[in-house]
Amino acid sequence: MDDNILVEGLCKKYDGFILDHVSFRVPKGRIVGFIGENGAGKSTTISLILDGLKKDGGKVEVLGMNHRNHAVREKIGVVFDECNFHDIFTAGDMERILSGVYKSWDSTLYQNYLERFGLPRDKPVGSFSKGMKMKLSILCALAHKPELLILDEATTGLDPVVRDEILDLFLEFTGDKGHSVLFSSHITSDIQKIADDVVLIHQGRIVFGESKSGLVQRYGIVRCAKGESPAMSPDDFCRHRTTGRYEEFLVSHREAVGRKYKGIRIEDAALEDIMLFYMKGDVSCGD
Repeated sequence: MDDNILVEGLCKKYDGFILDHVSFRVPKGRIVGFIGENGAGKSTTISLILDGLKKDGGKVEVLGMNHRNHAVREKIGVVFDECNFHDIFTAGDMERILSGVYKSWDSTLYQNYLERFGLPRDKPVGSFSKGMKMKLSILCALAHKPELLILDEATTGLDPVVRDEILDLFLEFTGDKGHSVLFSSHITSDIQKIADDVVLIHQGRIVFGESKSGLVQRYGIVRCAKGESPAMSPDDFCRHRTTGRYEEFLVSHREAVGRKYKGIRIEDAALEDIMLFYMKGDVSCGD
């Protein structure tokens, strides 16, 4: 079993939205970034993986088991974009509660995390900043020593310093090659920094799922002044957009395009560029 999450043909239908045969995998030892616009289906997919919603079709396995198996819950840590701990509770209260929920809860590890990240044990959560609350949520998810972390916008709204601390923690977690992270985020710079693989979902469908290094190497941007665009075949670019004075073409095989169109300049494409082209660009006739 090489995957900690395996999703095949996952479907869910609402009025006005369809999650359409979504398939991807989260291999052991890797961080998978899950990106897409608001309403693309990221949170719906995560809820289905966690059995918070009933799927209409498809298959989901978590840690080699059916995702509905109760044994799965002991082995995963989950963090959403808001801290769900009541304001009157303290970090000490959360330990007393969660140590009764998880058989594998490690009080020493939890205390070490609190000290490392400067979180008080006896102050109410209501007095914490947003960054402190998110740190506490993540530390609680880690203190029962899960094999898999599932994060849904867990770094949204945090300042860069706090985000950097949290991202380092995720990298440490996957230092154990049996561990994995599924990390949904709008902040593509976070994904670009730590993800091994990237899955892009758009309007309920998976656009691609592959290694981050492969994406960055394959994709590129041809940028030119309006009216001076090269006579590119629609088969050679996947998205086109006009921005201010420029026309831009997203190519998914930059080396092949460079060989075909001699002298053409192809710029690097960051993950954010690629995502924005798919969200806002026009589809090429050859797409």
